Amino acid sequence: MKSPLNSLGEAKSPDKTFLSCEEFETVVRLTPLISIDLIVRSQEDVLVGRRTNEPAKGFFFVPGGRIFKGETVRTAFRRITRTELGVEQAEARARFLGVFDHHYAENFFAKPGFGTQYVVLAYELKMPKASVKLTRDQHDECAWKTEAEILQWSEAHENTKAYFRQKPGL
Repeated sequence: MKSPLNSLGEAKSPDKTFLSCEEFETVVRLTPLISIDLIVRSQEDVLVGRRTNEPAKGFFFVPGGRIFKGETVRTAFRRITRTELGVEQAEARARFLGVFDHHYAENFFAKPGFGTQYVVLAYELKMPKASVKLTRDQHDECAWKTEAEILQWSEAHENTKAYFRQKPGL
């Protein structure tokens, strides 16, 4: 039986073409990636997970994922909520917060000489804690924290903190 994941640990879809590791490395080295980040709120708390992959490995970060070639933002949103939160949500349920620039010295491949750049579409999504099951393929631990706790927490990544202290930049 074939694996349901591609070589980068992403869910395969019959209508998508996936890059080889070598092709993806070239893309990361030469271009920005476009992604969606989810600021998931349950009353005053925000969901964060400790990342198991570079960039930002070991830091707590909001859930999210990159948009695949040929995928609409709406389709990507549904896929990312399903794979990251364990429950599919429509983009219409979320509030768009803006576009954020994320720059990392690291890359997924842990290779020296190049970092990673993301252009991030940030969305706020309100959900009850009991309905969210942060998947363990990208995170080894999760936590619900207030914005104030995240801003003071040394284990929260600066790009996550940015959602709570600055306006998006285009």
